[in-house]
Amino acid sequence: MTGFIKQNKPIIIGVAGGSGSGKTYFAQDLVKILGTDRTALVLQDNFYFDQSSRFDYDGGSVNFDHPDSIEFSLLAKHLRVLKAGNPTEIPTYDFATHSRKIETLLIQPAPIIIVDGILILHIPEVRALFDETIFFDTHENLRFGRRLDRDVRERGRTPEGVKEQFLRQVKPMHDQYVEPSKAYAKRVVCDEQEYDSVLEYYINLLK
Repeated sequence: MTGFIKQNKPIIIGVAGGSGSGKTYFAQDLVKILGTDRTALVLQDNFYFDQSSRFDYDGGSVNFDHPDSIEFSLLAKHLRVLKAGNPTEIPTYDFATHSRKIETLLIQPAPIIIVDGILILHIPEVRALFDETIFFDTHENLRFGRRLDRDVRERGRTPEGVKEQFLRQVKPMHDQYVEPSKAYAKRVVCDEQEYDSVLEYYINLLK
């Protein structure tokens, strides 16, 4: 942590991996253990472009897993504001209607800023802002099972729609964009058994 302390400015940690890889749980665990007074969590999912006019049906034509579906330039802008030690209001997204909400989310600057997203290591403008990068390389079957459960339970999706979207969009985009981006990660987590040890490593690094 000595090198980070010398920076005398917030550090930004990118936590990436496929949908359902465990990256979000990891990011949330870091926040819980390190404390909300020391951390701020920024989700890539809040930066989707409004797709309400194009979304036609569950598992439909809009490809939410393609880099072009997310306003990464806006994400980078907000991260630069936070890195400068200033608060910022980021957008919020409604996954039921696939639209940006009117409400924004105030993010206060913190010593540790954690960014969670499947494509954050793919985008050079965003990637350049990270001090640490972690990639969760999780088996496809496990990722699909977790995504199926989440989308049905939390986002009002049908199992059929989730499966069709996974096969038509999620898997191809993962193979084309997400998986190759692990080359930019300082730490790649390939096994569930590594989770606790990797979490402990970063807690010790950041505390």
